[in-house]
Amino acid sequence: MDARRFFDMLWQDYTRLAPQAESIRARFGGAAVINDHVAFRTFADSPIGIAQLEPVLFALGYRRHAPYDFPDKHLHAWGYVHDDADLPLVFLSELQVQLLPMISRSIVQRAIAAIPADIEATPRLFCAGRLWPAVSAAEYQQVADDSEYAGWLLAHGLHANHFTIAVHRLQPPQSLVDVVAQVEAAGHAINTAGGRIKGTPAELLEQASTLADRIPVAFADGTLVVPSCYYEFALRHQDANGQLYQGFVAASASRIFESTDRPGLLS
Repeated sequence: MDARRFFDMLWQDYTRLAPQAESIRARFGGAAVINDHVAFRTFADSPIGIAQLEPVLFALGYRRHAPYDFPDKHLHAWGYVHDDADLPLVFLSELQVQLLPMISRSIVQRAIAAIPADIEATPRLFCAGRLWPAVSAAEYQQVADDSEYAGWLLAHGLHANHFTIAVHRLQPPQSLVDVVAQVEAAGHAINTAGGRIKGTPAELLEQASTLADRIPVAFADGTLVVPSCYYEFALRHQDANGQLYQGFVAASASRIFESTDRPGLLS
């Protein structure tokens, strides 16, 4: 599978979880829209950790760009770049499970233990979904209370968490403020944690995102409607050497993560 087929596969999977994405993309040019980056969530120290997933990206022509840490969310991440400027950046983050409170840690570790130790890392693993038996609704809520990231991952498993419109490549050109206004006018809620627009031109990256769609998910003892995936908008700027910034801003990304927080918990 080449990189373009990989992202086509991911998009088809992602739009099942984020119905908003198709209509938003259509508003800005449909298939002509360039994806800025695609992000994934996973568990560290597991058969699906970054160390196990990133060789798939390397085989597709990606290389590591920079690491990121989010101590308040117990996350470590890497950004990946490709020589083909039309291919999106990739952002892989993983949860340091050992830092969760004891009860939540045991629930997540039970899920990790159910993943086959010899699971094959292939492109399709990136949208394999839940690789463990469903937890109970109460266990999901317990974990999400301690870590919204962990709750999301426990509920959904491996999928593209979000795609991102490259606002700096829209034709005709538009500002991020205008893009956000159009998305809101179409009835989509925007993540306001840290402000509607996160980051500044001085930081070389400005970002905004919708709030995740909400979909029914089957748990061991019934179905809950929970946050799924969202759509992001990124405006990149050139650095002092005239090169387009290829990294991420940790402070902004930390608030973007909150696009999947359960309703009423955004700050």
